[in-house]
Amino acid sequence: MQPAVPLPPTVPSPHGERPRIAPLPAPERPDPVRDRWRGRMRLAIEEAALATATGDVPVGAFVLGPDGAVLGRGHNVREAVGDPTGHAEVVAIRQAARAVGEWRLTGCTLIVTLEPCTMCAGAIVLSRLARVVFGAYDPKAGAAGSLFDVVRDNRLNHRPEVVGGVLAEECTAQLLAFFDTQR
Repeated sequence: MQPAVPLPPTVPSPHGERPRIAPLPAPERPDPVRDRWRGRMRLAIEEAALATATGDVPVGAFVLGPDGAVLGRGHNVREAVGDPTGHAEVVAIRQAARAVGEWRLTGCTLIVTLEPCTMCAGAIVLSRLARVVFGAYDPKAGAAGSLFDVVRDNRLNHRPEVVGGVLAEECTAQLLAFFDTQR
């Protein structure tokens, strides 16, 4: 007769005794800082996937208004349009500024799948975004804490809140899968 509830896995004892019950993995702990951004980051991951059709690195970004409405979106288009500034963040910020009707994006949030580079970090500061939320860390070029910390530099006139590591594993996997196809 099968038990109604599956039993936890067992571990054989090295001493020939009865098997011990293996400890269950610890439940994933809630993260009140990052969890609220997971749904939006999934949308950015979907946006990032659009970049691969033109051979661009899959990075996706959204700018949300203070009310949470999408004001701008973008994915990398450097290869597609031959523009070195065609990073997802810049594309989304430009679109949001057009939607708002001015360059100041006060109270707005940028969601992006990869930690911004120095160029994008500068655009984030200059556009007065309130917050930047990113997925994968970029130890080679990240300018939101990994290599540089442009967005929180006390010498600058604006410092947005930074929330890093939201769905970092998924964002990193998307980038690694792309680069695996390039080798």
